[in-house]
Parts: sequence; C-alpha cells; structure tokens
Amino acid sequence: MVFSKREIFTSWVITIFLAVLIFYVSSLSFAPSSSSNTGYKAIVYHMTIFFFLAFFLSVSLTKGKNSKLIILSMVICLIYAFLDEFHQSFVPGRNSSLGDVFIDGVGIIISSVIIAIKINDPDRIPEGS
Repeated sequence: MVFSKREIFTSWVITIFLAVLIFYVSSLSFAPSSSSNTGYKAIVYHMTIFFFLAFFLSVSLTKGKNSKLIILSMVICLIYAFLDEFHQSFVPGRNSSLGDVFIDGVGIIISSVIIAIKINDPDRIPEGS
C-alpha cells in the first residue's frame, strides 16, 4: 500500500480541506432553542468527520509505509478535536463538550486501526518484488 506522490498530495489537500471544514462548521451559531447540535446526527458527524481527517492525515504522513507515524496522526487529530471544542466555546449558541472529543476519538481510533492493518498486511507484496 505505497502511495504515489500525486496520491499523497491529494491526501494532504483533502486533510487540509477537512480541517478547514471542521473549523467552519464549529464557527456556525445556533439559536438557543435549536437542537440541531444534539442527538445522533451530531454523533455521526463527529465520528465521520474525524474518521476521515485521521484517515487522510495518516495516509499523508505514513505514505503507506511507516505505521509508526499513525500514532502521530492520532495525536494531531485528538489535539485538533480539543482545539475545535475550545474554539466552539467562544461561538454564540454553541458550547464545548468532552463527550464530543470522545466521539471524535472513536472515529480517529477506528480509522487508525484500519490504516495500521492495511500497512502491516502480511499478504501485501513487498516493495521491489
């Protein structure tokens, strides 16, 4: 699962796009009576967006070779999840929640496990063969 330079570049572009999208969505205000930021839709959003952020950041950093860099990707994504909640605490009509960070973490872990399994797949053909 070694990626070409073009695929890695595309992965970086998607990673940056997702980080900006997360920041933008966190900047949106909700009316105090709005319940659009609670419930299963919020859980699905948090888990999914951070799954893909971790996935593309892992691809960008590991280049499909070095699975040790997946830990770095996880740490960066978790820090971003905390910073996202901190930022959200300043947005009118929004609040921060460690529960959201936990849900983000679930998406990050699932993505990281998938990437690690794929990189360390014993059935893959070694480079140069």
